[in-house]
Amino acid sequence: MSSQESNLPYLVDLHSLLKKQGYSLAGNHSAVKTCLWLRRALRNEGKCYKASFYGIESHRCLQMTPTLMCNQRCLHCWRPVEVDVPAPEEWDSPSEIVGSCIKSQRKLISGFGDCEHRNLWLEGNEPKHVAISLSGEPTIYPYLPELVEEFKEHGLTTFVVSNGTNPEMISRINPSQLYVSMDAPNEETYYKVCRPQSIHLWSKFNKSLEVLRYKATRKVIRITLIKGINMFHPDGYAELIRKASPDYVEVKAYMHLGFSRNRLHREAMPSHDEVMDFSLQIANRIGYTVAEHVEISRVVLLSRDGFVSHLE
Repeated sequence: MSSQESNLPYLVDLHSLLKKQGYSLAGNHSAVKTCLWLRRALRNEGKCYKASFYGIESHRCLQMTPTLMCNQRCLHCWRPVEVDVPAPEEWDSPSEIVGSCIKSQRKLISGFGDCEHRNLWLEGNEPKHVAISLSGEPTIYPYLPELVEEFKEHGLTTFVVSNGTNPEMISRINPSQLYVSMDAPNEETYYKVCRPQSIHLWSKFNKSLEVLRYKATRKVIRITLIKGINMFHPDGYAELIRKASPDYVEVKAYMHLGFSRNRLHREAMPSHDEVMDFSLQIANRIGYTVAEHVEISRVVLLSRDGFVSHLE
């Protein structure tokens, strides 16, 4: 039996699972999924916190991933990280991925065409923003720099969210906004929370922080706080953040959703007040200030300059 055939049951199971969760598979290894806030925005019932932070039009945001593969098995991930994802025999081209993703997005929101706010649906059929962060680690896709540029050529602002374990790729990509997730204040907690597949990924993560410091694009460190797990040692977070010198730091509560419910208790979700308190502890140590916060999403935005500018 070939390696491809031996991996097929896992792939089929994963694809079936993803479809049940509302994913639309795009091409051979990419996926698209509409989030809660996009669906609410299409009904004119609210917007994602990124609308307040960065001026994102939630009803025109495309959430996708160029690969379902990941090199971490994070405790707080709402995805089925326990399911193995094999590498494709051949990678789709950036142009194929962009075309497939826009087509998939239109299909996913097709049911909103008859709703009261049809004008929002018409706009939603022409995405303006792409969040390359849905599932898996996007820097595993070998043509990520070209994918970012392809989306830009289609007029989309580009957001890439990475776990920072591929510093070489971090140095090559220049999205509109580049995130690196920081889910531990030290090495010991990193192995407990992120459960990397290699013992070398902590050092690679730290290298990515150093790379991030000198990049010209807008940079964000994203911290997901899990009560009783990684919500301690603000000095450790501050030391790591100083390495990257990001424009912003997003501090957000873990949410008890998806497959993370099999790994963590509901009590692991901190309240907004607890997130704010911990954010201020970090801010005081790095000289940043609170620029925005959204209570319903339990998220706080820290800014190096004291304010936040919207992306065009």
